[in-house]
Formats: sequence, structure tokens, C-alpha cells
Amino acid sequence: MTVLERSELEASPLADLHAIANQVGLEGFRRMRKQELIAAILDETGAGGAGEADEERAPIVPRTRRRRSSRARRTREELTEGAAEPLAPTEEGLAGEEEGEPARIAAGVVEVLGNGSAFLRVDPPEPSDEDVYISAAQVRRCELVSGDRVTGPVRRPRRSERYPSLVRIDTINGVSAEAVSDGGRYDELAVDWPRERLALGSQDPTLEAIEWLTPIGRGSRAVIVGAPRAGKTETLRRLLEAVHGREDLELSLVLVGARPEEITQWREGALAPVAALTFAASADLQSQAVERAIDAGKRVAARGGDALVAIDNLDGLHPQTARKALAAARNLRDSGSLTVIALASEPLGGETTVITLDATLTSTGREPILDLVNSGTLRPELLVGDDGAAAITKARLAAVEAAG
Repeated sequence: MTVLERSELEASPLADLHAIANQVGLEGFRRMRKQELIAAILDETGAGGAGEADEERAPIVPRTRRRRSSRARRTREELTEGAAEPLAPTEEGLAGEEEGEPARIAAGVVEVLGNGSAFLRVDPPEPSDEDVYISAAQVRRCELVSGDRVTGPVRRPRRSERYPSLVRIDTINGVSAEAVSDGGRYDELAVDWPRERLALGSQDPTLEAIEWLTPIGRGSRAVIVGAPRAGKTETLRRLLEAVHGREDLELSLVLVGARPEEITQWREGALAPVAALTFAASADLQSQAVERAIDAGKRVAARGGDALVAIDNLDGLHPQTARKALAAARNLRDSGSLTVIALASEPLGGETTVITLDATLTSTGREPILDLVNSGTLRPELLVGDDGAAAITKARLAAVEAAG
């Protein structure tokens, strides 16, 4: 079995392929297209064809950056700021490396990092030198989420590695990994309309209007739209502050195409982004950051939890990536939910809630800044009851008359 498989490379982002190419000494790799780069990597490592020699070849691993800071910060940052994931180690590789010595079995709690890889914390919640690295490929394959309890054999760190690596995952939360992976695919699970309103409990006039006139439910596909400087980012900030800290809701924030000043402001707030890219970043990098956050949210929902992914904003993404991110939100009938709240210049289509902000109200300091005529929620009676839905209709008619 080859360690570097074409399918694994094709599923890897371009930044990871560049890191692998750099480590194997491939020249001119930054000028290559993705398929050309994959072929060159396979040729350079001897994995391009089938043969017994391929099975003994070691996987490519990153050289992690050392920082003069606390151990906790170092373990997080050195693997989230541009480091490529190593391809998943194999049992054959472990046997060859240990030369018949028994493999150590590790047990601990998973902490998923921003780049999709993870650590198995053997003495949670604090990091330690005994922690075990889990590749992003294994995280995806086993749909791991932070907090999962995992066991599996471990191989010793190689020359360029600091931490031992998990060879395979044997159990997840006391159940065999094979049994967990045999569960239904997220996109094939039955879906219901959102039925539980996301309570904001805020005295902010705009948030009050959103909560009762354009309600968001667990599993909603919600988009906050408006002209530039209509207050989209500030509204999202206040909304996330209102729901932050709830134990029953897994929050994550992705900033793509943001202003540098906004990134700093978010990082200094209560909810730090899992990824933050300015408007100078390519659409590919922005799309990868969003896809990682959405995949993590899917895993939470599939395990029966409730996740909320906020995206500021969709405008710089590839259109298909933006639609896929929004479409991932759903209220799973027999499991949990994934709510997506994203900012955009205009609705994409397929939303269950559209929140439109009025730039004129924002610029003149009047609140709420909600444009009720162009906002709305599908099936609001499921979230606020029949009387609440009737009140929304009445308020909308009044807004139409006032506008006319």
C-alpha cells in the first residue's frame, strides 16, 4: 500500500501540496498547476507506480515551527499557520519503523485545530509533550470533533517531527471507529425545517427585531445582506456576542475577505475566528478556510450536537463554494443541527432566513436598522408560533404602508 496516494493528494489544498513539494526538494513547484504538481510529487517520491518499494516509503511530514512562547500557544500556532498535514501513517509503516517492538496505545481527548488537523490530548485540557498528532485526513475520515475520546496505536516522531503521530484510530467514544464510519453520510440524513428559535435575549433594538420578526432557528440558512456600510459586520458581532458562551451551541467564526482592522477587532473580542483572511487572499484560500469550518460543523451536527458557523463574508468566495457553505446548514431529524449565518451583498437563494439591513437607517443612527419589507423567514410559525407569525405579517404590512 503506497503512502502517497493520488487520491489523498488530490483532496489536499494547494498550500499543503506546496509544503510537500518543498520538503521533497521539487524545483519550480510554485509554477505548476495542481494536477501537474501532484504528478511531479508522485514521480519525485517514487509513488507514481505500483510496487513493493512504495509500501516501505515513509509519509511526508511538515517541519513545524518552534516559537519562544508558552507550550499551549506553540502547539496551536505552529500547526495552524501554514503547516501542511502529514499524510496518514500506515500500519505497515509502523511495523517497519518499530522493527517488531509493540506499538504504544494512546488514549485521550481530541482537540481539532484551525487547519483541520488535531491533537490527542493525553492529559486534557492542558497540552503536554506526550500529546499525539492526528492528521487532517484522519480527522475527516473519522469525522472527529473536539471533545471526542479516541484510542489508537502511536508511532514515534521522526527526525523532522516534534510529536508522535497516531497510526490509526481504533475507538471513538468507546465505539469502534469502523462502526462510527459506517453511519449515514451527512448529506443523506433526513432534514426538518428549523423548529427551535435561536433566542438572543438582547436589549439591542436591531437584535430584538431580528429575533421576533426574522427569527433564526437551529439549522437555519441565514444571510445578513445590505449595501456597503449598512452595518452587516457589526450586526453579526452583536448577534454572536448574544449567543456566545452557551454550552449547548458550538460556535465558530470564519473571516474571509475582511479588512485587517476588523480581523484585529474580532481577535480581541470574546469569540476569536478559527480562520482570518483579508481581502488580499485568493478565492482558493478563502474557500478552503470556509470549507474546513463547515466540515467541522457537519461533524458536530452528525454526532447530535448543535453547531453555528458564522461567515464574514461570502462575496469573495467562488460562487459554488458560497452556495455549498450555505446549503450545508440543516436541522437533522434524528441528530443535531448546523446553523450558518453569513454576510453577503445580496441573497444567494435557498436561504430560510434573509435579514436585510437599511444603509440609510444605519447612516442616520436610527434603530432598528432592519429593512423588514425585504427581510423574512420561511415557516416562521415553527419558530415563534401562530400568534408570532401573525404579528410578523402585521408588522410587515405596516412597513409596506409606511414605505408606500
